[in-house]
Amino acid sequence: MSDAGSRRDRVHVRAPGKINLFLGVGPIDGDGYHALSTVFQAVSLYEDVIATAADDFSLTVSGVADPSTVPLDDRNLAMRAAKVLAAATGYDGGVHLEIRKSVPVAGGMGGGSADAAAALVACNELWRTGLGHDRLHELGARLGADVPFALTGGTAVGTGRGDVLTAALARGRYEWVLITDEDGLSTPEVYRAYDVARAEEDRVYADSPLDPFDVPPSFFEALLTGDAEALAPCLSNQLEAGAFRLRPALEGTIERGVAAGALAGIVSGSGPTIALLCTDAVAADRVAERLRSTGRTALRAHGPVRGAQVVDEGR
Repeated sequence: MSDAGSRRDRVHVRAPGKINLFLGVGPIDGDGYHALSTVFQAVSLYEDVIATAADDFSLTVSGVADPSTVPLDDRNLAMRAAKVLAAATGYDGGVHLEIRKSVPVAGGMGGGSADAAAALVACNELWRTGLGHDRLHELGARLGADVPFALTGGTAVGTGRGDVLTAALARGRYEWVLITDEDGLSTPEVYRAYDVARAEEDRVYADSPLDPFDVPPSFFEALLTGDAEALAPCLSNQLEAGAFRLRPALEGTIERGVAAGALAGIVSGSGPTIALLCTDAVAADRVAERLRSTGRTALRAHGPVRGAQVVDEGR
């Protein structure tokens, strides 16, 4: 936070995207949401939000091929986050938010949630509203299930709708290759497709290793080793049944990634981004290069990394 005697007119915050290493999907609750059991890992693809003092609320976005894919009004989670914080603290001014995107849009990696987390931290700092982490977490949960994790980062277990977090004991650094798709997937549509798949094809769940509310102990044992080869067979995402139904080619993308040298691949969240886990950085660089040579967009990242943090622009 700022020193007590100083006041900023610009605050820069960086927040990470995420991968769901594990995602179990339970039944729909009374509010129409699925209960989830998930393990998040924050990875080194970041969203940067720069908050500047202003009389009203406004927003600009860069880093996307098609700007129309990111709303600039109250549909944008970052804008909503700023207004939620203002309402909660009685702040009567505004802010201009500049968002610099690096996380794929509608890619299942929580880019919008990272924007919201960054906006909460940036405006809390800019306005000197003084809210602690727990209160920011509470406000973030109002905005979306992935926002609290973007505030926290690291590796964590999420339950409920994914917003009730418990830190996971994890060692080591994991190297990822992320295969992106220009055409995003709508999370609600993926959940609807998942429900159809569940109703029509019991075989989709025949190989499920557990009750969807529980993460198997073997998963945490693998995380404690810090060994990518131990973690690879534990990666699981029940929701990918819906993503595969909407975009069958994703299964082939995982197969090509493994053929290129990855240990395993998984749909990230609701997709369509594919996360390929590799043995080490050298292997990941090699896999990424091989996939790029076939015309795919392959991004490199590692995890876990910290959650939303103020960037010292003076350095």
